[in-house]
Amino acid sequence: MTNQGPPDSHRWRCCVDMLVLLVSLSLLTGGTRAAERSHPFLIGALTESWGPTPQMSGLRDGLLALGYRENEQFVLGIRFTQGDLAALPTAARELVEYGSDLIFVTEENPAQAAKLATTRIPIVFAAVGDPLGRGLIQSFARPGGNVTGVSHLDLDLGGKRLEIFREIVPGLKRVLLPYDAADSYALVAAREYRDAARRLGIVLVEQQVQTQEAAQAIIAQVRKGEVDGILKPRGVSLNIPGLILQATSEQAIPAMFDAMWWVEQGGLASYGPDFYESGRLSARLVDKILKGAHPGEIPVEVNPKIELAINLRVAKALGLTIAPEILYRADRLVR
Repeated sequence: MTNQGPPDSHRWRCCVDMLVLLVSLSLLTGGTRAAERSHPFLIGALTESWGPTPQMSGLRDGLLALGYRENEQFVLGIRFTQGDLAALPTAARELVEYGSDLIFVTEENPAQAAKLATTRIPIVFAAVGDPLGRGLIQSFARPGGNVTGVSHLDLDLGGKRLEIFREIVPGLKRVLLPYDAADSYALVAAREYRDAARRLGIVLVEQQVQTQEAAQAIIAQVRKGEVDGILKPRGVSLNIPGLILQATSEQAIPAMFDAMWWVEQGGLASYGPDFYESGRLSARLVDKILKGAHPGEIPVEVNPKIELAINLRVAKALGLTIAPEILYRADRLVR
């Protein structure tokens, strides 16, 4: 359960049409509320990706580690919108209408859609970089309302990510950053990249796009020499990350991502939070809610696990020789 975007459109063709996948989970024995229930506890999961994400896999494994049994009393229903931000509000309302007892979200935009859809059903997020700034919570210690979750403070990592990119790609001077103009979090992240690029003496070539066709045209037309690398924007709207993977493969342009999953799919490198760990940590918060705690009184946690991943096969194909000290710092090397 690790697909965030469609680097290969044929591979994910079976996942279109906003399918609802059902993955059975069961309740830990001994829970008072569970003993009183006569029907499965429904966890509705919402993501803007093309299918189940690392956070969802982490949630499932985290619940298993807490002693929950599968295929008995719990159901996790996953709703994904294939990079379509405009579809999130409807998908969130459908999860409410389906009778979800808890809504689990994996990114900023789904979290806001879920918050707008319900003030009653508990919401747990697993990968929101700025929950306070996005208005999801009142404070980390006492979130208030019906929302809590796990943050990773991704905005603080943008400058370091760009710095590492420069270390990996000698002579990195011009970096393309394409992003969805309708994604408010991507706009904030772009501002952080802009400030970091200025400090590092890098020219950030920003390209706001409004459609997947526009994103595809811009990324397909860019050539090595015009830019020295491409940065993945936060989020997966308009399939921009998948298009960046294609640029690495077909146009030999190095790309830097925010999560290891993309490196496994053919990206050069990533620096960012372990999203699987974010999901695993969120299982503890879900467990507290299932046992009767109010989400607004459960402190938001911060995932401290930050990873640097490098794909050595891609580096070789791009003709890059990565310094030994950088390889030594890497948490994961894909060979």
